[in-house]
Amino acid sequence: MTVAPERPVQSEPHTAPGSLWLDLTRTCQLRCEHCFNESSPQGTHGTMSPAHWLAAIDQAAAAGIKHVQLIGGEPTMHPAAPQLISYAREVGMAMEVYSNLVHMPTGWWDLLKREGSSLATSYYSGNADEHNKITGRNTHKRTRDNIKRAVALGIPIRVGIVGIRDSQCVADAQRDLQNLGVLRIRVDRVRPYGRAAHGEEPSTAGLCGNCGDGRASIGPDGAVSPCVFSTWMKVGNVQEQGLGAILVGQKMADAYAAIQSAARRDGCDPGCDPNAACSPGTPPSDCDPRN
Repeated sequence: MTVAPERPVQSEPHTAPGSLWLDLTRTCQLRCEHCFNESSPQGTHGTMSPAHWLAAIDQAAAAGIKHVQLIGGEPTMHPAAPQLISYAREVGMAMEVYSNLVHMPTGWWDLLKREGSSLATSYYSGNADEHNKITGRNTHKRTRDNIKRAVALGIPIRVGIVGIRDSQCVADAQRDLQNLGVLRIRVDRVRPYGRAAHGEEPSTAGLCGNCGDGRASIGPDGAVSPCVFSTWMKVGNVQEQGLGAILVGQKMADAYAAIQSAARRDGCDPGCDPNAACSPGTPPSDCDPRN
């Protein structure tokens, strides 16, 4: 397992995040073969109460964070998610929801139509059978229909196509999404975390190189990490310490330095730009947290 060194020398500046993932839950209707955090129908919402999440949003706003993304698991399955979206908007944050779009609960479309809200999802193939094999359920039509509905309602939506198999119909998926009116489409490789790691220990080698600088993640147990992929690099817990102090603390700086060291050694993903809140991120990023 790769861990952050105790006191590395930093050659790049570390800044407090401008974007934050609220990784709400490990509950999901699906059990996708590549899920980076192994979410499933057996997953839970963890130990973070609605009050904990609201406090984290308050602290994030105080730290100057402008962009928040709800992710999971399936964030629409968390009972407090609508309240968190509304509150984040009240304190001036843009809010993106990363959903599998298999089912949108009552009231969610109205919620997502509010100014400052947006939607993201994953789409795996223009071939329904192939898409369904990857998600483990007959989800293609439901997800596609809800992508179409989001476009029709004028809800900003971006879609990530995750390349998992050599034979995958990625080009067909791109054309299908373009025909539906989706303007923001990105194709990316699967990341070697969770079920996609196939039992291997997590490593900084699979990260884009910018995690921890301009972005951070809070998990269902309150643990803070540089991003949703680097959850083994815990730098604090919002149930024990204020978020602002964690974000600018030494543990976060150490984790960021370790990630930067790996990026310089292995080479960062083409197109990564920390000034554009890139990979895997929140608005205005085109990179995809579930890749």
